[in-house]
Amino acid sequence: MIKFSMEFFEVLFPINLNPLLYRCPEELLKFVDIGVIVSAPIKKKIAKGVIIRTSTEAPPGTIKDIERIHTDLPKLNNTMINLLKWMSEYYLTEKGIVLKNIIPKEVFTKVKQRKNNSERGYGEVKEWLGHSLNNINNKIISILIDSIKKESYRTFLLHAPSSIYEHSFVIKVLLNINNAIILIPEVSQVDYFYNLLYRYFGDRVSVFHSGLSKGRRTEEIQKIISGISDIIIGTRSAIFAPIKNVSFIAVLQEHSSSYKQKGRLCYSGRDVAVMRGFLEKSTVLLSSITPSVESFYNSKIGKYTLIRPDEHMRKTRVRILDMKHEKLLRPYLSKTVIDASKRYIQKNKKVMFLINRRGYSTLIQCSECNYIEECPRCKIPLIFHKQDASLKCHYCGYISSVSEMCSRCKGYHLELHGAGTQRVQEDIESLIRIKTLRVDSDISRKKSEMKGIIDTSYRDDFRIIIGTKLITGRLRLQSDQGTGKFSMAAILNTDLFMNLPDFRSTEKLYHDISSIMDKIEPQGEVFIQTNIPSHYIYKCIKKHDYNSFIKEELIRRKPLNYPPYSKLLLMKFISKKDISMKMSEIINKKMDIKRIDDKVEILGPSISKNTKGWFEHKLLMKSSVRGTLHTIANDIIEMFKYSKDLKIKVDVDPIST
Repeated sequence: MIKFSMEFFEVLFPINLNPLLYRCPEELLKFVDIGVIVSAPIKKKIAKGVIIRTSTEAPPGTIKDIERIHTDLPKLNNTMINLLKWMSEYYLTEKGIVLKNIIPKEVFTKVKQRKNNSERGYGEVKEWLGHSLNNINNKIISILIDSIKKESYRTFLLHAPSSIYEHSFVIKVLLNINNAIILIPEVSQVDYFYNLLYRYFGDRVSVFHSGLSKGRRTEEIQKIISGISDIIIGTRSAIFAPIKNVSFIAVLQEHSSSYKQKGRLCYSGRDVAVMRGFLEKSTVLLSSITPSVESFYNSKIGKYTLIRPDEHMRKTRVRILDMKHEKLLRPYLSKTVIDASKRYIQKNKKVMFLINRRGYSTLIQCSECNYIEECPRCKIPLIFHKQDASLKCHYCGYISSVSEMCSRCKGYHLELHGAGTQRVQEDIESLIRIKTLRVDSDISRKKSEMKGIIDTSYRDDFRIIIGTKLITGRLRLQSDQGTGKFSMAAILNTDLFMNLPDFRSTEKLYHDISSIMDKIEPQGEVFIQTNIPSHYIYKCIKKHDYNSFIKEELIRRKPLNYPPYSKLLLMKFISKKDISMKMSEIINKKMDIKRIDDKVEILGPSISKNTKGWFEHKLLMKSSVRGTLHTIANDIIEMFKYSKDLKIKVDVDPIST
């Protein structure tokens, strides 16, 4: 420990504040160090914080004393302090907010540990993985092992042929190394992969995610700090695990939007993983069956090293159905899909139907005045839910009972249009005459109940499951011969996603379809219903040609200067009143418009309302120069810094605009 002669130290608290300066009493100087947790007075109470800097000069005024240094609690090492500072600067957020995300609250306040390990089990582990491990090319693995042994930063991008390959690849790397962090986007997938890793590595593996109980989290943290566990697996927050000398970081399904945190600190778990790897001088592996356009581009320009295994595996057959020429049994359901479903069910196979709309009908319209019943707060169509005869807004949660009369003209001729999961379930059971299982968030909003529903989907009781894309995020990996493997999938409303006002909409659709295909056995089929079969996404999906899809996306994005050719920054100004005119006036008066026009393109402000009914004024900024983008954003924040009743939220590298 370094001996300090000065007495003043900057202490950072896990609250919305930057560091505060304190004096360290002489009797505590022998215990003080950068990164230690201390107790100090703040806002008329004593709170725990972390020392992040020293100060050689005494500031003016009265300086409060540090009251206690917690030598029994783990300290934040230099790498994590540097990561904290980088995140604060990059994501334009106070250091205290970053600290709140980096250090689990169980570190500051010890929670009584559990008396048993009853939460460890997550179901039976299949034996199929051993065969998959043998199929991994040892030459590719040796490249990563050599990089890890050199203890120098390098990032690899694995374009995996399947999720099973992706998991097997990581396990084979782990068999040869120590001190690793593995990120997986969804809690349910973390739990299952943890069970696989535990079979190989025992207590060396620690699991870390928000779904754990306080006692379990404390137990896992203690395992990491004590050195018992050196392999940490979890969701995005696991990247902050207090493991020393990280040698390997893997981000599975690196394209997933679940790695993006929502809230005050909008960080990307994937990007923070790359930065921690850089600071730790460790090897980073980003992997996916459909890597993001940005990551693919980074491999193209040499920032990442691309790994594309030469796997000759049988691909699931994809059939694109042109709904303009199909015989329709329902407006959203072709005869081809129903006939194929019957064939697979007769062979005792399992079938999956997906439509990304919950509820029964997507809107109720008056045939007399054409008015569509809408949410009074959000002004978007209300969804009809038949099971409780209600109208619901899927954005803000507004609920009302169904009226027999039109809200506008008081007419009685109301018609149901569109289909959600409830209507699809009703129609399929009528057409195929078989009991189905529906999986969506209307069935259950509790994780424990949803897990039970997903487990039910593997049983032979149900040959057909119907749901939203929530299904594919929750389904476990299965071997090609494993019980519960699906043989067919039908995606009913794919075109809907390409009409969203998002330059990434086509890419996200490809990710979703690929995730569905990954759950279907190689001998099976995936049916895609569309009105635009000539679209390039469907041509690439049918040929399993993701490389051509990436090339097409890059060609389309370059003239519009969208990522990866530029950086984006989204600013939200949240207020009870519409202040768009005031915003435009202030920005035009106080900013150098020529400087903005030359280097930064500002779109907006656009206006919408959030779930609380407050106005959200959005500014989307685009620039090829990251530094300039941050400078402009900081200038705008400063302009509105003292505005009353106004909240400013900054999202750097937004995944949706």
